[in-house]
Amino acid sequence: MTSPIWHPFTQHGLREPIPTVVRAEGAALYTADGRRVIDAISSWWVTTHGHREPRIMAAIADQAARMDQIIFAGWTHAPAEAVAAGLLRLMPDALTRVFFSDSGSTAVEVALKMALGYWLNRGEPRHRILVLDHGYHGDTIGTMSVGARGAFNRAYEPLLFDVATIPFPAAGAEQATLDALEAACRQAPAALIVEPLVCGAGGMLTYPARVLAAMRAICADHDVLFVADEVMTGWGRTGTLLACEQAGVVPDILCLSKGLTGGAVPLAVTMASEAIYQAHLSQDRARMFFHSSSYTANPIACAAAAANIAIWEDEPVPDRVADLSARQAVRAAALAGVRNVRTLGTIAAMDLGPDGADYLSALGPALLAFFRERDLLLRPLGNTVYVMPPYCITDTDLDAVYAAIGEAAVRFG
Repeated sequence: MTSPIWHPFTQHGLREPIPTVVRAEGAALYTADGRRVIDAISSWWVTTHGHREPRIMAAIADQAARMDQIIFAGWTHAPAEAVAAGLLRLMPDALTRVFFSDSGSTAVEVALKMALGYWLNRGEPRHRILVLDHGYHGDTIGTMSVGARGAFNRAYEPLLFDVATIPFPAAGAEQATLDALEAACRQAPAALIVEPLVCGAGGMLTYPARVLAAMRAICADHDVLFVADEVMTGWGRTGTLLACEQAGVVPDILCLSKGLTGGAVPLAVTMASEAIYQAHLSQDRARMFFHSSSYTANPIACAAAAANIAIWEDEPVPDRVADLSARQAVRAAALAGVRNVRTLGTIAAMDLGPDGADYLSALGPALLAFFRERDLLLRPLGNTVYVMPPYCITDTDLDAVYAAIGEAAVRFG
């Protein structure tokens, strides 16, 4: 009998094999049929220090023995307080408030609601959100609305709200992006939301820190809120704790998830400036921030996040990130038969096959099968192959990853 499970981003009609993973450690997954699979994409960009990082696992076990779940509306607990205090130590000083949720999508939904509530409570309601072309912010209705329109959300188009799209700052066309943003900001929108420095699901498209800084400045000049979706880019992925650091940018609202717990368990936060919090602060209960989920600030997830923060504060994580970034860059630059190689921190991406192949290109499933047969977890975005491994990956495993990409370039180039 086949499994009744309906897997995400999976077309079951293709009858592709779905391996059963029984154990994970470091940068490797171990399957029921005895294979060791290199996790070259950090299990969808979440695993930073490595699978089953000892300090995080110990924190989860300790918290599970104390308390599993409590309501967070009007109640609190020590793990959540520890996470909030740790984030205030690590993140920009201007971000003074921490709102918990449970995934990257909900962190962005929270950010959008905060932005709209801010303007409404100030007595000048603004409704338009500005977005960057090729962006991706999640798969809920709100996050699909602020993401690129296409195969991901075509079926749900009638439900998506209208946004103003700013062109992606492709090399040589950066000024067109800034000019379009300047013009859009003159119409008094509520906020601009961006993935800083790299559009992930849009094809691992990178743009310069100077453009990010210029976009932030334009928003500030026009009193438009700036929302940084660092769900993927945060926690060292782009070479710094936050991608925004490389541009000297502090957002009004910051979204974090994925690496927040080291990738061990789901948790997200939306951090906001004091002005945004104060706009919701009132004796009037109708002005409270109306958002929650049943598992907001789950104590076990918060314990994992607190342990991750401690690792960042106690251990040389930036050195590990810098080392992996250098190792990735050298290997990516040496590849032959690929196009448009780009690296940013621990992320490396390159294009294979014909120019212009999109996410639904037949090359994607072919590449996926090719890598799976070589015991690699690589999940191409159409014809774009990217490598985003845990920071603990060894040279031996990296060599195997890039050897397979080189082989794929010959096979599918």
